[in-house]
Order: sequence, then structure tokens, then C-alpha cells
Amino acid sequence: MKNYFSYIVCCLLMVSSCNNKQSEAGKSGSSEVYTCSMHPQVLEHHPGNCPICGMELVKKNQVAATTNNIELETLLQPANQSVVASLPITTPEEKSVSVPVKLYGTIEYDTRAAGSISARVSGRIDKLYLRYRYQEVSKGQKVLDIYSPEMVTAEQNLLFLLKNDPSNSSFISVAKQRLLLMGLTERELAEIVQTGKPLYDVGVYSSYSGHVHDAGMSSNAPANDMENNSELTGELSLKEGMYVQKGQALFMIMNHHQVWVALQIFPNQQQQVKINDAVRAVPETDTAAIITGKIDFIEPFFRNTAKSLTARVYFDNMSMLPVGSHVAAEVYSGRVSGLWLPASAVVSLGQNEVVFIKHGTGFIAHKISAGIRTDDTVQILSGLRLVDTVAANGHYLIDSESFIKTDQ
Repeated sequence: MKNYFSYIVCCLLMVSSCNNKQSEAGKSGSSEVYTCSMHPQVLEHHPGNCPICGMELVKKNQVAATTNNIELETLLQPANQSVVASLPITTPEEKSVSVPVKLYGTIEYDTRAAGSISARVSGRIDKLYLRYRYQEVSKGQKVLDIYSPEMVTAEQNLLFLLKNDPSNSSFISVAKQRLLLMGLTERELAEIVQTGKPLYDVGVYSSYSGHVHDAGMSSNAPANDMENNSELTGELSLKEGMYVQKGQALFMIMNHHQVWVALQIFPNQQQQVKINDAVRAVPETDTAAIITGKIDFIEPFFRNTAKSLTARVYFDNMSMLPVGSHVAAEVYSGRVSGLWLPASAVVSLGQNEVVFIKHGTGFIAHKISAGIRTDDTVQILSGLRLVDTVAANGHYLIDSESFIKTDQ
């Protein structure tokens, strides 16, 4: 009997020891269970990646702890107003920012460097040496020969004085001076005196270097039907055999080395751009030919029917950039002080701007008033304080901008 009792005690001790080991093994095993936050049905006893979506597995007790920390009131907030998330945060910063104003424009001829070739006498064009628009002209180059009865009469008067009254130096000097004022050159005058014969065709010479245009023609667009035709064909409106009047403008010579950039300033930018502001422009035809300068002049009128003012930036076109080509420019108008946020924190809803303010374990959409924008920052005019904390990237908290409802 005593042996039987001892046998029962030993069996009970063995069973108790086995239960304790199984309990400890169960506890240690339950703390090492890993699961996927997207697919909770996945359970593993070791770290790794989810076999369904590839996300890294996390401990199951950590997921439960994270969920338990979110209050029920937060989870019951409307989905279009409050978002539960864990994202980097940022705060508004009071600082002074250099704000470049982006403008677009074109390269145009500098009309201050334009020269006009006019007829000093009336007559007929016998020979034309310029045949097409934009032909290059050098200073002193002959552009046409003209027959002028008025010029021939003045030449004959000089020859008469030289033949019949050679000692009358005052009259002879006046006659020569008159011919020079009518456009005769010193060389042509000497030829008339030497040969004793008048010149029936007198040359007209250019006093400027550049590209030839029709007289009175805009550097950007033709003014009438004849110039519309020459715009297409490249021909000049003047032809051999035409008669011209004294003082009539024959050609316009535009200097291709002296140009300006005409930048368009829209109404919301007109308060920011001032004369002498620094400018950096990049032409579309040659991005390496950077144009640097300043705002030299702002035209005090609207061109045609446009609602933008035009600012001029004068520069020397030594790179021979084509006139009429487009440029993208940045105007540095100084620094602006205020409250600034990273541009990624502000979400535009069209007419409204919102940020997501940190509230407990989530974020709430909050309407603000934004001012100047740069590539990296946005000026906050109202709606935020220095102590407010917002999501650093508000776009991560929305699926579509159309469903957001702000707290204002």
C-alpha cells in the first residue's frame, strides 16, 4: 500500500512538470508571432516578408498595441475630414525668402539702334542693290542708284561756274556744298570737277550696319498688304524704276547686335517687378547663352489688346540669338518676410488651399490663405500660427482633392 501511494505522487509530479513546460513554451511562442498589417491572416513564427504583398512582417502584439492607442472618437471622425496616419510633420517658419518672379517673353530689336535711309532728292530708282528683307548691310555700302533731274541741274550749275567764272570761289564753294547736301559724295564731286561732265545716276549709301527692313515696317509684323506679300516672299517693296520723293524713307536698318528682351508682366505680378530688378533669362534656341541684366524700362501702356505690361531688358546680342525667339526669365525683386511652409505641405483645391494639422493620432484638414509661391515654399497669409504642427506632405493623406472637407 505504501509503495502504491508513492507511485501516485511521482506520477502527479511528472504531469505538473510537463504542464509548466508547455505553458512556458506557449508563452514564448505567442510573443514571436509575426503578421502582415495588410493581410492579418498571415501568421509566421519568424520575421520576414508577406507572401501575398511582400510587405515586411511585424510582431502581432505591436500591431495590437498600435491599434489600442487610437481612441474610438478618432476612428469615428468623418473620412473626408480627419485622417489617421503616421507621417513626418513640420511647422510654419517666420523668415525672409528671396522670391524670383517667373516671366516669359521674346527677343526684339532695340529700336534705339534703328537707322533710316531716306532720299535726299526726288527721282527714279535706276539700280537697286538690296534685293530681299533681312539682307545684311554694312556702313558705307551703296544701296541704290537714283536719277534726279534736280541733282543733274545742280551739277550743271557747278560746271557752268567752273567754265565761265573760275575765279568766283565763293559761288563755286556754295555750289559744291549744295551738291554734298543733296547726297553727293566727295569722290563723286571730284569726278564731276575732273571730267567736266554731270553724273546722271547718283548713289545712295547706308550710314548704318545691320539688317535691312522695309521703311516704316515693324520689326515683328508687316503693316500693309504689300508688306504682307514681302513677308512671305522675302522681297522688298521698293523696285527698280519706281519714283521716290525728297525726304521719303527708303529702308530701315536694324542692328542685330543691339536687342532687348520684352518680358510680359501679368496683373498679379505688376506690384513685384520694379525697374533695376536683376534678371536671368534663358533663350529657347540656345539654353547655354544665359542673358543677365536688369529691368531697364517698363512700358506704361498695354500692347494691342493684351492685359500684360511689357518690361525691357537691354543686352548686346553677341551670340546672334534670333530675333523673335522666346525666353524664360526669373526676376529677383528682393526678399519677402512672412510665415512660410514647405510647398509639399499645402494642398490646392482650386479656389481653396488646405493643410493637415496634427490632432492627436491623426490629421484634420484646415483651410488657409496662401500668398507667394516658390518651387520649395509657400507664404501663409492667414489660417496658421507658429505653434501649429502640420503634415510635411499633405498629398499622402488624400485619394482625391475633390472630397476634402475642412474644419472651417
